[in-house]
Amino acid sequence: MDVTVKTAQQLRLTEEEFELIKQKLGRTPNFNELCAFSGMWSEHCSYKNSIKWLKTLPREGGRMLVKAGEENAGLMDIGDNLGVVFKIESHNHPSAIEPFQGAATGVGGIHRDIFTMGARPIAALNSLRFGKLEEEKTRHLLAPSCGGSTRHRPLRQLLRRTYSGW
Repeated sequence: MDVTVKTAQQLRLTEEEFELIKQKLGRTPNFNELCAFSGMWSEHCSYKNSIKWLKTLPREGGRMLVKAGEENAGLMDIGDNLGVVFKIESHNHPSAIEPFQGAATGVGGIHRDIFTMGARPIAALNSLRFGKLEEEKTRHLLAPSCGGSTRHRPLRQLLRRTYSGW
């Protein structure tokens, strides 16, 4: 199989990324190599689209106990001998393939990383992004993803009321 820029684009790599892969390897990658790059350079693994926004968040300061990127999650002093842990997880692709389980593992990953910091979650903001609600595919993803992200949580009832009929 000939691997071309079209092959790369079908795997959601840009033409620039395809050229960079060829430069790094010193040759055109085979299909398996290209698939590996596609996975590792995806939003899910590398935050390639959101990293510019994540870098705008505070990373240093007197209240930062564990800086973002140093550990599984960031830890900030909020006074009175208390701290708050922040974690972001991207599960766009898994949620698009299998909405319920993709969203559930995304939220599970957030909580896993919070627990590994020695913290216990008291609240979670599961910011799900889908696209245009008028589109059939979006509606197909919405309800199961909301269910997966709120499994075993009181928020599930709120979402059921908010998105009833979907």
